[in-house]
Amino acid sequence: MTELATEKPPLVVVLAYDGLCTFEFGVAVEIFGLPRPEFEGNWYRFAVAAVDEGELRATGGIRIISDGGAELLEQADTIVVPGWRGVQTPVPEQLCDALRAAHLRGCRLMSICSGVFVLAATGLLDGRQATTHWRYTDELAQRFPAIKVVEDVLYVGDDQLLTSAGSAAGIDLCLDVVRQDFGLERANTVARRLVIQPHRDGSQTQHVVRPVARSRESQRLGQLFDWLHLHLDQPHTLDSLAQRVGMSPRTLLRRFQESTGITPARWLLNERLKRAQQALSSSRLNIDHIAQQTGFGSANALRHHFRQQTGMSPLAWRKKFTEPVI
Repeated sequence: MTELATEKPPLVVVLAYDGLCTFEFGVAVEIFGLPRPEFEGNWYRFAVAAVDEGELRATGGIRIISDGGAELLEQADTIVVPGWRGVQTPVPEQLCDALRAAHLRGCRLMSICSGVFVLAATGLLDGRQATTHWRYTDELAQRFPAIKVVEDVLYVGDDQLLTSAGSAAGIDLCLDVVRQDFGLERANTVARRLVIQPHRDGSQTQHVVRPVARSRESQRLGQLFDWLHLHLDQPHTLDSLAQRVGMSPRTLLRRFQESTGITPARWLLNERLKRAQQALSSSRLNIDHIAQQTGFGSANALRHHFRQQTGMSPLAWRKKFTEPVI
């Protein structure tokens, strides 16, 4: 767990404006603003800052009453920009100035969906990677050629500037921020409350085609996912999995990719890595034991895939995301 867990709770401020995108705004409220009594007060402080004066109307006939205005941005540790009211709509220069000042003093700025156009208007993304909903990537690249637009990821960024793709990808980004701030176990707890999978890596594709599965195949794939979660420590091949669900290897591969957007091999690797991350942060098991439990077979294999995926060694991960014993 990071130092944020023992310091003054960080303040997350989400922007609100006339024409607010309700879903993206709700994502920020749900993840950062919802009370979490199970964490005994060791959580975020939260506020809503109005970009515009007067009544703020959100999609769906909702009216927003804010906690304050631009002065809240001066106090924020993290500022969330939900989807902007129009990719062609100018961003007020006063807002750009406030965001630049916040960034200069070390505040984290993050956008969901078309909110990236607000960050782009500040110039802070120039020379950096950024993403947005796949519908807007061409527009972003044309209007802001200095930005390195990454077209097909869920989220991308660094410690201070983070951007995500459309809608649900904002949930993934917010959960990743929780993981950075409070550790993997807290992020998993929030994800369980949302009834979603704990973590989707930012590099995962946006373009996941999920046709309605044939009822029989859908049931069999669901049972396969459940079974694999219970048997991650065992070796698996496409042939063995196909035999288990009564499909040909080609059919299983096609239906698996339609359902998840990735191959069975990649899905297994992702799940094993998540299981290893959880074991590292919540137990004192040695690396060899964790490698056996999660299906990597050897500590060397675990280290290789762990470093390739996270950019750090398993021991470095444990040191960063394990709560110190007091």
